[in-house]
Amino acid sequence: MRLAADPGLERFRAEFAAFLDAHLPAEAEAADRPRSSADVPQWARRWQRTLFDAGWLLPGNPPEYGGRNATLPQQLAHLEELSRRRIYHSFNPQGLGIIAASILSFGTEEQKRRWAVPILRAEITAALGMSEPGAGSDLAGLRTRATLDGDHFVVDGQKVWTSGAHHADVLLTFVRTDPAAPKHKGISVLLVPTGIEGVARRPFASIVGEDDVDFNEVFFTGARVPRENLVGPLNGGWRVAHGSLGHERNLLWLSFAERMEDLIRDAPSGAEWYATLQMDLQALRLLGYRQLGGGRDPAELSVLKLLGSEAVQAAALHAFEEHGPDALAHPARTAPYNHMNLEVFTSSWFDRYVRSFAGTIAGGTSEIQRNIIAERILGLPR
Repeated sequence: MRLAADPGLERFRAEFAAFLDAHLPAEAEAADRPRSSADVPQWARRWQRTLFDAGWLLPGNPPEYGGRNATLPQQLAHLEELSRRRIYHSFNPQGLGIIAASILSFGTEEQKRRWAVPILRAEITAALGMSEPGAGSDLAGLRTRATLDGDHFVVDGQKVWTSGAHHADVLLTFVRTDPAAPKHKGISVLLVPTGIEGVARRPFASIVGEDDVDFNEVFFTGARVPRENLVGPLNGGWRVAHGSLGHERNLLWLSFAERMEDLIRDAPSGAEWYATLQMDLQALRLLGYRQLGGGRDPAELSVLKLLGSEAVQAAALHAFEEHGPDALAHPARTAPYNHMNLEVFTSSWFDRYVRSFAGTIAGGTSEIQRNIIAERILGLPR
């Protein structure tokens, strides 16, 4: 699906397409591949800075933050063009779509200059420190503690499933700063540089294979973080968390739409599931466009997240089953190589199916999304 034809919008789309034609890195330049979601090779850093400087990184932002004050239809046209060419928006997706966005929404002017702009320009990379053992989707259950000591917070605790932490320069970290407060009200958010004393990162492999290393355990042991790294008000982290999760779920539904389009291109079929995939994609885009239009209940993002993640998983399973024993061949290639994309999106059918499970967990599990929909949209009792 594409937005309705509009001469101004089509000029915008054509301008961006011409920019890509003129500036896209060559395949030979991109031989160095990312090793995690916060490992950005030098060529990709240069490319992201090129986008930032030209206002094409996040067109909806003002120019000082990598944009050109683009309208919502223009922003969607920009994303459609990237998707059509299978260009991965940023090799540090959480840094770009969640962490920098959260700092721009809740941070001070100094934090925007010191942290958000360097993340947007790929001068540094960032990871999200939310999930903990025993408190994955239950953010309010977090136990990592930060105690104010003069002009520093002293941080102790553990995070897990922290994607890209071993390559990140900074972690947007959710901590408990008032243990006596109700659990939703005693949370704060800190920017924790990963190189300081008391921060230990332990990467571990995923179910896909021993060479697929993105997840981390992160341990904080008396780590001293300057008070100036507090994002938002002290003990006001729940509001920041909802903003960050909103940014993540916006990012996720758009990525689910891309994955559906990839499956439509890579696994054409005459089976019923293929028609269902086509309809799910149209429904997701229509609901997403309505949500992005503003004035909607933020809880509706849970509908998008649930629909998108489970539709991708169901279609990936059907494609996996339809290819029979050949689908188990791993490593393998299920679509042409594109140096501007991540290899995981064109790898074996086994790989693509197994990775689909992350979509029903990251950003809040499907069970959490169903609870939100039931309570906040349908008005059902707890």
